[in-house]
Amino acid sequence: MLISAAPLVLAAAPAHCAPGGHTAKLPPYARQALPAHDGWASQDGGTTGGAAADAAHVYTVTNRAELAAALDGGSAVPKIIQVSGALDGNADAAGKPLSCDDYATDGYSLDAYLAAYDPAVWGRTEVPSGPLEDARAASAAKQALQVELKVGPNTTIVGIGHKPTLLGLDLQVGGVDNVIVRNLTFEDAFDCFPQWDPTDTADGNWNSEYDNLVLTGATHVWVDHNTFTDGRRPDADQPYYFGRIYQQHDGEMDVVKGADHVTASWNAFLDHDKTLLFGNSDGAAATDAGKLRVTLHHNLFQDIGERAPRVRFGQVDAYNNHYDVTDAASYVYSLGVGVQSQLVAQYNAFTLPAGVTADRTIAYWKGTAMTEDHNYVNGRPADLLGAFDAANPATPIARGAGWTPSSRTHVDNPRDVPRIVDRGAGAGRL
Repeated sequence: MLISAAPLVLAAAPAHCAPGGHTAKLPPYARQALPAHDGWASQDGGTTGGAAADAAHVYTVTNRAELAAALDGGSAVPKIIQVSGALDGNADAAGKPLSCDDYATDGYSLDAYLAAYDPAVWGRTEVPSGPLEDARAASAAKQALQVELKVGPNTTIVGIGHKPTLLGLDLQVGGVDNVIVRNLTFEDAFDCFPQWDPTDTADGNWNSEYDNLVLTGATHVWVDHNTFTDGRRPDADQPYYFGRIYQQHDGEMDVVKGADHVTASWNAFLDHDKTLLFGNSDGAAATDAGKLRVTLHHNLFQDIGERAPRVRFGQVDAYNNHYDVTDAASYVYSLGVGVQSQLVAQYNAFTLPAGVTADRTIAYWKGTAMTEDHNYVNGRPADLLGAFDAANPATPIARGAGWTPSSRTHVDNPRDVPRIVDRGAGAGRL
């Protein structure tokens, strides 16, 4: 039975300043816990984030330095961190913007790197090595110290006011329990120092670091009403080197290395290539089997190239999401069925342009089965899995993920999903 659960709202408390921050009255949603029965994060104790924070541990932050101070090195003290305005991760303690040149060290320059590892010079059978690759790695490490911030357990991070935004930051929720992230725009977590790998596909690839949000071994995480976007640095504006796009973006949200009990609801994932990765290795059964349980509901995936999500091992419940594709040329797939994945995709809506057929919504990544039903394409019922199997007889995917989701608060008619989700998903719509 589907149960409609009312949000739990605890009493508000006065906000406290992070060093150099500003006070603000707590909005009701700042202390809100995940409602009962709302996906995997509601199971085994639920997710309350920083709802128990006392007044001394409620912060309002307006820049990266204040955010880092409020996070307190990932301490376990219950805390609520309110983000006000746009926080630039690539800015020093005084607020001065930092460029890629500020991180470059040991003689690194892009021109020198391109000259050294041009396939005509280096070849295509080995990954780069030597002084310039070492300099690239050292430069990347300097940027990582600046843009990666660790989130501790029992933490709520929530946006307040007009367009609260984390620019160029990578929030790391690693090995901790009970975290809530809401009402934020994550924009342009970019890597100044992508690595060239000529062995990645027949043509090679530029590979980058920094997800906007990465859950590594974390448990009970609720990600709700956020917007994820490349924003000011779209892939379409990036140059090509060695015939491949100079890719400065990794994922928008990854759930990896034994992370478990995650609910991602009412988010907008926009204008990105590789978006959601649940499980990052086919050989990670020791850490991932029986974990990576994620619920995705009422999310907007608009002009996403692929991985919405790509799943290994996990029991993933994807329902009432809107997959809106407007650029046929950049679209690859939406639902990636990977090794030992147990993906359930139901009551979703797909808006596909001319030239993109229903079979392309699914991709085979060595997975053997999934549950797929009650999905709509362009306003009409569609058998996505049947279309995929007919188009890919060499790699059929069987019906039946082997489990049935039991934690859903409300399921909307998929015909209504585009209207409901487009109107309600993303930051600023709580």
